[in-house]
Amino acid sequence: MRHVISVLMANEAGALVRVAGMFSQRGFNIETLNVGPTEDPSVSRLTLVTEGTEHIVEQINRQLLKLVDVIDVLDMTGDEHVERELALVKVRLAEGQLSLEALADGYDVDTISDDGEVRTLKFVGAGDELNRFVATLENAGVLVELARSGAVTMTPGAAAGLHYSESDADPA
Repeated sequence: MRHVISVLMANEAGALVRVAGMFSQRGFNIETLNVGPTEDPSVSRLTLVTEGTEHIVEQINRQLLKLVDVIDVLDMTGDEHVERELALVKVRLAEGQLSLEALADGYDVDTISDDGEVRTLKFVGAGDELNRFVATLENAGVLVELARSGAVTMTPGAAAGLHYSESDADPA
């Protein structure tokens, strides 16, 4: 089963290497990984997608929490969450092919570069949508290059999520 795990961790050199090393040492695969700073520049949010049973993902979460740089872990799978992915997609459109507008109909796609024959597109949406869009482009024979961000997630509205503040830190 696909699991989306969100991790708050210290924005320190080597923190990401320790997380990736934990997965590697235990034989777990990371399908996608996205990391960036949060509203607090000393804390990063890492979002990863992995496959595994409930037992395996519980083990992953426990192991993540043992890492010195990890502040909190939340398995978003099964809970209400917003999930998006960014992709840059390069397409080559030739005379006689479907128009880009027809291929991109129904998807959140913008053209960010157009040199006539090759266009670079920006896609924003759910990973499943992106997979369908990429399949559409592949079936049309126009896909040249693809760069994906991986999943980024957050709980909607006032739902409990991951948020760190100095007051959450253990007292000294």
